[in-house]
Amino acid sequence: MQLPSICVFCGSRPGSNPAHVATAQSFGREIAAQKWRLVYGAGDVGLMGEVARAAQGAGATTLGVIPVHLLGLEKGKRDLTTFVITEDMHERKKVMFMNSDAIVVLPGGAGSLDEFFEVLTWAQIGLHKKPIFLLDTDGYWQPLLALIDHIIREGFADASLKSQFSAVPDVPALTEALTAALQARLTA
Repeated sequence: MQLPSICVFCGSRPGSNPAHVATAQSFGREIAAQKWRLVYGAGDVGLMGEVARAAQGAGATTLGVIPVHLLGLEKGKRDLTTFVITEDMHERKKVMFMNSDAIVVLPGGAGSLDEFFEVLTWAQIGLHKKPIFLLDTDGYWQPLLALIDHIIREGFADASLKSQFSAVPDVPALTEALTAALQARLTA
């Protein structure tokens, strides 16, 4: 049986709030504890590196996907279970998405927002039904959630957009939600 695979999008920087690093490490360990496979951007920097090192240290299977132009900048982590080098960012996102059963977005910057909005848009137009979660550590994603509410109020999206993802406050809530979502996908 194939391990459930969790795609994690997150920052290539650690951010200024130490809670983000602690949460990334905690979620990495939880991925291993749940016997899930980590699918992520293959970097050994920022929250990406924290999630991967914690997952590996706890015994998780890992799949990292990195575009050739970021090998140096993101310090491609070559000691993963599987390490894939792509030609560009588009291919990276596609390979990560295609090899996952669920998507989790930890705090991050423009790249993480790009990744979130791409999978959200794909869900909105019916290209997939994979669960998408925002890990809202210390309320990090609250401004984004307010923006999405604004977009809906202004008539640029239907209210159903909010049903395409869930925001969860911490790793225990995320684990519970992911477990339920993965179980629902298995029985569907």
